[in-house]
Parts: sequence; structure tokens; C-alpha cells
Amino acid sequence: MIQAGQRDSGAAGQEEHTTEEPLPASDRPAVPRSRCPPPLLVLVNPQDIVNIASAVRIAKNFGIERIRLVQPEVFDPYRIEGIAHNTADLVARIEILDTLEEAIGDCVFTAVLTARERAAKRRVLRPREAAMAMIEEGVTGPVAIVAGREDRGLTNAELDLGSALVTIPTDPGHRSLNLAQAVAIMAYETWNARGGESAPIKPPRNQAAPATSAQLEELFTDWTGALWAIDFFKTRRSESVMRSFREMVFRAGLDGREASLLRAMGIEVMRYLERAPRGES
Repeated sequence: MIQAGQRDSGAAGQEEHTTEEPLPASDRPAVPRSRCPPPLLVLVNPQDIVNIASAVRIAKNFGIERIRLVQPEVFDPYRIEGIAHNTADLVARIEILDTLEEAIGDCVFTAVLTARERAAKRRVLRPREAAMAMIEEGVTGPVAIVAGREDRGLTNAELDLGSALVTIPTDPGHRSLNLAQAVAIMAYETWNARGGESAPIKPPRNQAAPATSAQLEELFTDWTGALWAIDFFKTRRSESVMRSFREMVFRAGLDGREASLLRAMGIEVMRYLERAPRGES
């Protein structure tokens, strides 16, 4: 655990930035989103260790590598890891600080989560907009997501420290979100803004080529026989029923394995009837 005011040498090296005036966002060279560094996650005075652990797990899910806690009411790495499994490396990097000013002192942009509406004129963004703003500003230095206390959020003075306020649209009659829920929404949006949405979906383990016309015709033939065998066409027109059945199968876009399985079901219906003693079918 890194105590208040301490930084490991690796983190310190990453936090050094030029003192030159940063370029406006519109004039900066484009940086591939997948190479944009993740934001910091700052939790101010969290009161419940379960919420801290939930935020740790969420950070791990969405590629957030550094967490700073401002005066947590309880902090127990062992219990956090017990709730948020496989997060020991992230928990070991958590920094404990005394004030929000210290926690965001090296940040060039901070997105502060709040459900409160303020009379003062402030830049207010939705999560997706805030995530894109962090990508743009992250070119010049660290950026952070800031979330407040579970019971009352952030004070006005703390809100004033943020670059932009972020409100998550909810039912006006019940605005407040659980701390971990709010962090999850913002972490998800920043992950997508950094290119996470383009990650390929794992293909099925057993893939098969699309069903051929010959396979489908065998399927239709066997199911026609099965439906006749159970007297399904006794009060129905077989041509109309099978035309509808064909359309359903075509819309399903079966692969060869699926077509074989569905055909086998029809065959087994007929085999069962053949095996059943007369009068029991």
C-alpha cells in the first residue's frame, strides 16, 4: 500500500510532463485510442469496504490501473481482495491521500460524478461525452474520474475542483446511484472510448459451415414424414404448414451441425412410433 503523499518510482516517472503550455485539443495530433492511457479512479471518503472492493473490481474489468482513496473510513487490502478476486496487483498500487486536492494535483482533467443540479454555470457532461473529453485531454497528462461519498456525494468545494461535472441520466424521481454503479458506468464509457468496444467477440468453440440446400431438403423431407406419422396434418393443409416451416428454418440461418440435429429430431419421432407397441403411440 502506498501511504498519503508517497508515490512509487515507476509512478513518479510516468507522471512527469512537460511544463510547456499544452496545445488546444483541436490542434493536437491524433493518438490511436487504443494507446490512450486509462484514467485514474479517485474515491473521496468512501465509507463501505464493499463499495471500495466493487470499485476495484470494476477498475480491473475496464483497464483502470491506478486508484486513489481520499480518507477512506476503512481500508483493509485483505478484505478487499477477498471480495474482488484476482485484484491483488491493483490493490497493492492503491494510494491513500488526505485531500482531494492532493489526489488530483497532477491531473490535467478531472471528470467529477454528481447527481446534484447546480445553479452555478458549470461544464456538465454525460458519461460518453466525458469519456471522449478524457481521451482528448489525456494526451497531455493524467486524467481522473472522481466519485464522492456514498451518503452525500461531494461538497460544493470539492465539486469546484473538477474540470467538468458528469451526470448520469436516471429517473428524475430517483436520481441517486450506488457508488459502484456510477463508477461502473463511467469506467465502461472510458473503456469504450479507448477502443475497448472494438475488441472482437470470441467465436463459438465449434463452428460449422452454413447448411447446404441438400441438407435442408433432407430435413424438410424427414419432418414431413414425422408430422404425417403423428397425424399433425389430419386437420391442416400439409403444403401450407411445410411452407411456413421452411420459412422459419430459412430465417434461422442454420449451420450444418444445427440442420443435422434438427433433422435427427424428426427421424427419432418416426423411430419412436415404429418401436412403440400398437395402441401406445
